[in-house]
Amino acid sequence: MSDFLDFLNTADMNVLVKVPGITRALAGNLIAARPFDTVDDCLKVHGMGKSLLTRLQSAYEMGEASAAEEPAPENRAVVAVEETPSAPIEKSPPAQEEPKAAQPSFFARLGKAALNIFISFLRLLLMLALIAGVGAAFYYGVPYFNEKLIIPIEKNTASIREMEKQIADLQSQVDEANARVDAVEQDIESHAASLKKLEEIQTTLETEITAQNNSVMVALKREVMFTRAIETLARARLYLSQSNFGLAKQDVQSARDLLAALKTDAPKYQLSALDSILARLDLALGNLPAFPVIAANDVDIAWELMLMGLPESAAEVTPTPAP
Repeated sequence: MSDFLDFLNTADMNVLVKVPGITRALAGNLIAARPFDTVDDCLKVHGMGKSLLTRLQSAYEMGEASAAEEPAPENRAVVAVEETPSAPIEKSPPAQEEPKAAQPSFFARLGKAALNIFISFLRLLLMLALIAGVGAAFYYGVPYFNEKLIIPIEKNTASIREMEKQIADLQSQVDEANARVDAVEQDIESHAASLKKLEEIQTTLETEITAQNNSVMVALKREVMFTRAIETLARARLYLSQSNFGLAKQDVQSARDLLAALKTDAPKYQLSALDSILARLDLALGNLPAFPVIAANDVDIAWELMLMGLPESAAEVTPTPAP
């Protein structure tokens, strides 16, 4: 039993795995749990049972029996080998010396030297020609390259910079124009609001005049109508600055209608001033939209005459200056 215990404590993994049922993992666990004090201690290894232990012991005993039955190796006698006589070595005949080559003559050596000098001279000429070609390429190629490539690139770069500057100037002008357009739009909206209020005031005054027939109300109504004509003509000037000739002509016509309505019951000392304004407005209407510049001048003159106001009495009437 002690021999089997020694076997358990000394057998390597290759011997253990030869036993059916002993895997490499179980053999590793057995090797790791060594040394065993008794045979039964190996039963404490995980995976080891009594059947495997019995199988392991049977395999050990069979191995011992087979080792005992093997015959001892026989001694083999050393057989002497008879020496065979060696064949005589034949000596090779001495090598015959080759005859020395004949030395070239003086003229042959002289021709060969002249040929070498000529070849060297040709190489020198080719090198000089190559250097001259490279120099000529630099001398003539650099100005040509500068003229055909560098200078056009510099000109194009300058042109691009100039165009960028012009674009920036145009952009600023466009921004200014947009700002002016926005301002004109705001002025138009303010004039439209004023005209709406004046129209409401005129409607109210007409209602009061119909009810009371008050002279003060009549005079106030005339002032409101005249103010409406001024606001309408001012908006027409803004439309002309926007080249919106259609709306400009409508406002000029509206202003003329208001002034013509004022003229029907206006005092005699205001008729001359109203006729001058109406004449300018008629000229402007005749020139729109074919001649907007001339129409704009007539509108400006009529607007300035309206800003001067209508005479309040016969003493304020002065001759109308010629345009």
